[in-house]
Parts: sequence; C-alpha cells; structure tokens
Amino acid sequence: MTNTKTTRLAALLVCLSATSACLTPEIPADATVAVARGASDNAANAAPVIAGSPDTAVLAGDNYAFVPSANDPDGDTLVFTIANKPRWAQFDSKEGSLSGQALLGDVGTYDKIHISVSDGDASRSLPEFSITVSQVALGSMSLSWTAPTENSDGSVVTDLAGYKLYYGQSTRSYKKSIRIDNPTVTSYLIDDLLPDTYYVAATSFNAAGIESAFSNEAVKTVISN
Repeated sequence: MTNTKTTRLAALLVCLSATSACLTPEIPADATVAVARGASDNAANAAPVIAGSPDTAVLAGDNYAFVPSANDPDGDTLVFTIANKPRWAQFDSKEGSLSGQALLGDVGTYDKIHISVSDGDASRSLPEFSITVSQVALGSMSLSWTAPTENSDGSVVTDLAGYKLYYGQSTRSYKKSIRIDNPTVTSYLIDDLLPDTYYVAATSFNAAGIESAFSNEAVKTVISN
C-alpha cells in the first residue's frame, strides 16, 4: 500500500550570512494595487485588468523574462505598451512580455519601467519598476529549519528522507529549488545571489518520495557580501 501521509515542516528561519541576526518570517499579504479610472474610460466599458510582479534584478549574461497576467471582462482585444524599456530587452505588444539578455555593457539600473494594457477605451498599468543588471552575484542567504516530527494525520514521522528549498524574487513564485537528500540536515547556505528581495519556502519528503505542503514563506533582502 502506498504511503500517502506527508510530514509537517516547521517554520523557516532566514539569516543573512553577513550578520548573525535572524528573522522570524511572516507570510506577506498579497499586494493589491488600485488604479483610478482614466478620463477616457467609457462608462459602459469594463476596464481591463493587469497584474504581475516582475523580477527587479538580473545577472549579466542571464536571460530575463516577465509576462504579466491580463484579461478584459468584455472580451475585448488587448494591446500592451511599455515606457522606458531597457535597451537590451524586447517587448511584445500582444502579450506584454518583457524579455532579453543583458550583457556586461548593460550593467546598471533601469528605472521607471511602465507596462500598460488597453482595450481601446480604457487602460490600466502595473506600478513602475526598475531592473538592476549586475556583473557578479555575491549575495548569500542562510536558511535553518526544524525537522518535522509528525505526519499530516498526526502520526509520528518514521521515514523522513529529506527536504526541498524553493526560492524566487516574487511571492509564491519560486523559479529555483534545491533538493537535500539528508533528513539530518537542518540548515543550508544559498550563495551566488543577486542583491534583491527573495521569497523562500520549504517542503519535506518521505522515503516514498511524497512531498509535504509548503512551509510558511520567509522573506529576506539580500545584499552583496
């Protein structure tokens, strides 16, 4: 019979390796941005909706990609526009995607990037953001956690096999992961990180490979060492 029980992982502690201070992480509230109706909005037309959290840092030589989510309640065709597009990036007016590869000559910060969507009558925009292109990634982040002692059904854990660490630069959007095949390990240093804010969550898995739900989400701002 397949063991479907999963373990419960205790809260992560996130520490910046350059200091001895640790933070007890909190689950950040989802940000909601209210945008006032424009003067040209048609009262009979429902304005489009746009959302997304673009990464704000990239390493020179790496690929950057961001695609906002957008829809129109009326089913109107949407057109995207951008202001202050980085010179190394391309923009798709049909999908609103911003992508490209910054090179060493592009190192620097690109400010006041502004992506908007329009249905022909009304438009909405994401908050302005910036992208910093760095030559080297020297930041690091230290994680620690407590090994789970019980399964999701309340029974004692007897077959804990390891952990997975997930992290990314947007809340609940984890683009990278690390697998630890050793249940006795309860700390890990993630290095070669760009200076930015990172969102981290962990899971545990048993000998059958069944993975737990995500832990709470830890948030840490990483600076260069």
